[in-house]
Amino acid sequence: MSNQGLTVSDTPLSRARITPSMVVAIAILCAWLAVAIAAPLLAPYDPDAVDIMNMLAPPGADHWFGTDQVGRDVFSRVLFAARVDLFLCVIGVLPPLVIGTTVGLASGYFGGLVDTLFMRVYDLFVAFPFFVLVLAIVGVLGPGLVNFVIALALVGWVSYARLVRAEVLTIRESEYVQAAQCLGYRPGVIVLRHVLPNAIGPVIAYAVSDAVLVMLAGASFGFLGMGAQPPTAEWGVMIADGQAFVQQAWWICLFPGLAAVSLGLGFAFLGDGLGQMQRRQVTP
Repeated sequence: MSNQGLTVSDTPLSRARITPSMVVAIAILCAWLAVAIAAPLLAPYDPDAVDIMNMLAPPGADHWFGTDQVGRDVFSRVLFAARVDLFLCVIGVLPPLVIGTTVGLASGYFGGLVDTLFMRVYDLFVAFPFFVLVLAIVGVLGPGLVNFVIALALVGWVSYARLVRAEVLTIRESEYVQAAQCLGYRPGVIVLRHVLPNAIGPVIAYAVSDAVLVMLAGASFGFLGMGAQPPTAEWGVMIADGQAFVQQAWWICLFPGLAAVSLGLGFAFLGDGLGQMQRRQVTP
């Protein structure tokens, strides 16, 4: 066996093929990304501009998605809200992913006291529902997007660590890892060069699927007044604003709800496509 072991270019992730669901997902996500970037150019009105003369105006030529209870253009707010929700999907997943991957690598590869300590922490976290823990932390820190992201990082890393640990426990027994150990490679080199590239595939697939839950959680917490705060244009906040007017002004809730569903489907399809690629790699 070569003393170079298995490099990143030899990993299953690098040999993956794009699936049809991934094509649909990439199209949806790219469309929303373009909307978020071009929102100032596409929006016909200031998303926070109040117009009391056009309160609860139905969809029409002047306001394509109608106006809300204070006369703000719903179409413009939906476009600008894409910026907040896309940012939330990324920043809500990235810190737990980094923390969880680091802990999972250390726990799975080194074992011993590190692994025992992590398993006790994991048992503690899974004893409580995820949303209850996040809600409790946000309740202590105070409402707002920043505190919501902090709460996600404090709670969400455990699932990533558990997944990475499970992958590493299998990989560390493989021949190329044992060969690298016999050749005297330092543990840090083995973990970063040989273990991590081969364990990261399922983690990325999980992270993409987790982005859907983060977005839904952000919308839910915004609806409850614990996430983004008014007058910030965010889909959950918009749905909460329109709740009291749903019978007379259905458009206030409908359009941000459809936007949230479409973005969620984009991440769901992407996660499903990555999952299909992983299953193809392990199929004989």
